[in-house]
Amino acid sequence: MTYSTSTPNSDFWDFGFAQPQPTQDTDLLKQLNFVPGLKEFLMLRQVHALEHATVWVLEERFGASRTGSAITGYPRDKDTLGGLSTDEGFYLYGEVHLPDLRRAVPLALRRITKGEWDLAVHPRCGTNLSVGMFLTAGLALGSHLVMPPGFVEQMLGLGLATAAANQLTPELGSLAQKYLTTAIPFNIAVEGITATSDIWGSPVHFVRVRWKD
Repeated sequence: MTYSTSTPNSDFWDFGFAQPQPTQDTDLLKQLNFVPGLKEFLMLRQVHALEHATVWVLEERFGASRTGSAITGYPRDKDTLGGLSTDEGFYLYGEVHLPDLRRAVPLALRRITKGEWDLAVHPRCGTNLSVGMFLTAGLALGSHLVMPPGFVEQMLGLGLATAAANQLTPELGSLAQKYLTTAIPFNIAVEGITATSDIWGSPVHFVRVRWKD
């Protein structure tokens, strides 16, 4: 899940041992094809990365001009874009014109599979929120156990735990995305993009994909 924000870090994937390989998921699927749900899990990780890449491309091309003014037909607030991935495709929420999305998705897929792997990681992904909540809860519990039982000491420990979690969350959240919740979409083919609306009448687009070997 993604919420739109600033630019990606082009050096994030520069680790020799972690270079994505085009056949990594197909090879894994062949070796462990007896594991139920494995293909759907691998598919979801790749779709998640494509969702992030699409948000980056839309933000770069249509979110705002270089002078800071909003491009015609789009809101100034780029944080209105959001995504939700499934193993069949992803939903994109927000003010996006269908023709623009139909151009952005293939471009995002091409860029991310041709070496711009940093597009797979987004700083406002829901993964970061989950990591932040887990860290805050864990550090708060730890501070409760190690700090003296007095009220002031406990509040001080809670404050330190919260501050530490806020500092650690961006980096650990990005690592969780990189190694757990996304994968470069080498096995994704786009089948179609449709426009619809949610139960509140807000615009929603669905990008349907399929697995390719």
